[in-house]
Amino acid sequence: MPRRPEAPPTARCIVENESEVDPGFRRQNQSARSALRAAAKEGGSEMQAARRAPSVGRQLLRLGGGSARPCAILGHPRPGPAQRPYASGAAQAVLDKSDSLPSEASTGEKAAKAESKSFAVGMFKGQLTTEQVFPYPSVLNEEQTQFLKELVGPVSRFFEEVNDPAKNDMLEKVEEATIQGLKELGAFGLQVPSELGGVGLCNTQYARLVEIVGMHDLGVGITLGAHQSIGFKGILLFGTKAQKEKYLPKLASGETIAAFCLTEPSSGSDAASIRTSAVPSPCGKYFTLNGSKIWISNGGLAEIFTVFAKTPVTDAATGAVKEKITAFVVERSFGGVTHGPPEKKMGIKASNTAEVYFDGVRVPSENVLGEVGGGFKVAMHILNNGRFGMAAALAGTMKGIIAKAVDHAANRTQFGEKIHNFGLIQEKLARMAMLQYVTESMAYMVSANMDQGSKDFQIEAAISKIFGSEAAWQVTDECIQIMGGMGFMKEPGVERVLRDLRIFRIFEGTNDILRLFVALQGCMDKGKELSGLGKALKNPLGNAGLLLGEAGKQLRRRAGLGSGLSLSGVIHPDLNRSGELATQALEQFATVVEAKLIKHKKDIVNEQFVLQRLADSAIDLYAMVVVLSRASRSLSEGHPTAQHEKMLCDSWCIEAAARIQKNMAALQSDPHQQELFRNFKSISKALVEQGGVVTSNPLGF
Repeated sequence: MPRRPEAPPTARCIVENESEVDPGFRRQNQSARSALRAAAKEGGSEMQAARRAPSVGRQLLRLGGGSARPCAILGHPRPGPAQRPYASGAAQAVLDKSDSLPSEASTGEKAAKAESKSFAVGMFKGQLTTEQVFPYPSVLNEEQTQFLKELVGPVSRFFEEVNDPAKNDMLEKVEEATIQGLKELGAFGLQVPSELGGVGLCNTQYARLVEIVGMHDLGVGITLGAHQSIGFKGILLFGTKAQKEKYLPKLASGETIAAFCLTEPSSGSDAASIRTSAVPSPCGKYFTLNGSKIWISNGGLAEIFTVFAKTPVTDAATGAVKEKITAFVVERSFGGVTHGPPEKKMGIKASNTAEVYFDGVRVPSENVLGEVGGGFKVAMHILNNGRFGMAAALAGTMKGIIAKAVDHAANRTQFGEKIHNFGLIQEKLARMAMLQYVTESMAYMVSANMDQGSKDFQIEAAISKIFGSEAAWQVTDECIQIMGGMGFMKEPGVERVLRDLRIFRIFEGTNDILRLFVALQGCMDKGKELSGLGKALKNPLGNAGLLLGEAGKQLRRRAGLGSGLSLSGVIHPDLNRSGELATQALEQFATVVEAKLIKHKKDIVNEQFVLQRLADSAIDLYAMVVVLSRASRSLSEGHPTAQHEKMLCDSWCIEAAARIQKNMAALQSDPHQQELFRNFKSISKALVEQGGVVTSNPLGF
């Protein structure tokens, strides 16, 4: 790929400290850059080149880890608190004042206020935290935008003209010509700094290219994603200068492939239960690694592995030795690293998935990634950092699938009419468009937040993964329904996409576990706030403003009067009705969150029926806000699609608000809700005891 345009230091997307990199590495991967530079100028010559080439709840609270180290700001100031571009000057002054803390607030409350800029964190507290979501972020400067435009055309043509997804699926591997072409495009090192042989893209630029891959071939997408989104991402985020210089140039060029090794036979969602061990040598120079990892993407191809293993760690204070997870960079060349045959899978057949074995592997101590005992943090940072890419890829998948559905609906005639004129088909197409719009809006919101330096985006990233993976499945399933029998056939390729999509609700955090994470992380932050209020009550005179303000908000919420939250002036006036639906939904949501925390306290971690419903409403709420933000930008800037986006936004908000109201009312006051939960438990228990269905056949035999 071509060299990224140089930007001022504050406008560059930097991972760790690029300024310390040996200048010698700046010359790496020149062939890939030259090839794409020529392609951008000559319009497609890269095509010929490619053809020529050969305790579950508390554990879940840890699942989100911390935020990943952010890229530097991309040359755009971050929005100030509660910017309301559609408010008058006088109104803005009043709103700014209302958004600030009361002067009587304690120092602790000020610190709490500064803790998070995350909208998702705020919504659990009943706060309208707008800084990261309004206005819809535009983070790329002119040079970065132009550079990205130069990449989009060649990458799109490559997947249209060179890659053959049906053949990859049939062969159960990516064709060698495709692999070589991707290497020449620089696709194996999109986010590696250019000084280390990569393309040096920021998250938003990366999302745009991943969206193209997702539109055309998810099997290839997994091969690339397992390599760079998780495989060597730990080196980018936590690697030392020496580790980056040693490994990243060859990884960026595709000369070596990477894999992420966490899952084990006894350790799936419960990452802390891994059994692979790494024992330090008496001399302290190496660790001996033993164990195995299953279902590893690129497991049979990789030369470099990010491996997580339990290591003995001595507590400095007590002297006690405990087993903690440590991350290692492991080379196949160390010896003792082998893999099993490729797994036979339902979908993403073109990607390589295999079990990887580590038998007495000597790993040098300098190959520890991060700190000894800090591996869980490394793993969660890697996964959090990559989830936005999944949403971007699946937004692309949906775009391609919708095109197939529309083409069929526009050309298929039944009962003397094109089927797109029938209401049932129209509703399907409209809902498909809404789901794609929400997913795409989430993906680029999260990527922009990361590029702006936001440190608290893990709930939003988890939401984008949950929503995108479920939306893509629904869109593709409906496409098959619209196409009828033709959709069920292999030739159109939709059945392959449906098979490929099924894994996305499972890997990189199952959607069930991520739902619990979203709800528990949000409840934990709200719980801290309630704890702070409890402490403030011990000194009511010193915290009078805080207590009176909070008491007033709670009384208004419980009386159904709302606490005065408003998006007026923040969103475009044409969207005010949908904005009111969003703030009303937030009020209802926050009221129930607080009530459930007061009722269950710390035992909320065991209330999974409640947590799932809170998570569903949190996902709906975040979706409402991102589409309100994106549609507002389109309306204010006069985009050609602005009115279409307004319809998508309004339609989503109407239905999402209704779902939230229904879910929250049931949790709050429906007398049948607890009976329903008890029945779920009893029915499940009976099934387990019986070993399957309990009831007998209606015929009695």
